[in-house]
Amino acid sequence: MSPEPASHAHRAPVIGLTGSIASGKSTVSALLRELGATIVDADQLARDAVAPGTTALAAIRARWGPAVIAADETLDRAALRRIVFADPAERRALEAIVHPDVEALRGAAVARAQAAGAPVIVCDIPLLFEKHMEHQFDGVVFVDANDAVRRARLVATRGLSEAEAEAMMAAQLPNEGKRRRASWIIENNGSLDALRAQVIALWPTLCRLAG
Repeated sequence: MSPEPASHAHRAPVIGLTGSIASGKSTVSALLRELGATIVDADQLARDAVAPGTTALAAIRARWGPAVIAADETLDRAALRRIVFADPAERRALEAIVHPDVEALRGAAVARAQAAGAPVIVCDIPLLFEKHMEHQFDGVVFVDANDAVRRARLVATRGLSEAEAEAMMAAQLPNEGKRRRASWIIENNGSLDALRAQVIALWPTLCRLAG
C-alpha cells in the first residue's frame, strides 16, 4: 500500500507593519505580540547586522574609517549618522552595505518563526512603503494618526519644537499615499483602549490568512 500523502505544513501569514512617525506603530506591535504574533523588528535587525564581528561593520570601517567605530568596537551611530544624513550618496552607500544583511536576517527570523508554529508573523518595518516592500507580505497594516496628534506626540515625548516636529513629519511620504497602499488601517487618534480594540478586532482576520 502506498503511503498517505504528507499533509501541508501550517504556514503562518507574514504581515508587514508600518506607520508614520509618532503614529503609535510600536504600541500596535506590542499589542500584536500580546495576542500571540511573533514580531520581527527591522530596527533590531539593523542593529544585529552591524554588531561587532559582522561583515557589515567591517565594510563600514573600511569605507568611513575608525572615526565611526566606538571604543568598545561597536558602531558609533551618531558619528555615522552625521556623515550619511548630510550626503544622499553616503546614505545610499550605507544602505547598500547593511540592507542585504538585514534582509537575510529577516528571512532567517521568519523561517524560525514558521518552524516554531507561530500563528502570525509580523515584520515591523518603519520605511516599508518608502522601500516599496509591500508586495513581500501577505498584507500590510498601516498605523495612522492625524497630523495634529502626531505633532503633539513628538513635542511631548521627544522634546522637539513644533518646527522640528513638522520637519520630521514632512521628511516622510504623505500618509494618504500610504493609506491607499495598505491592506488594513488602524487609526490611533484616541485612547490606548480604543487602539487595543482595533488590534483585537483585526487579529482574527490576520489568523485566517494562514495557509
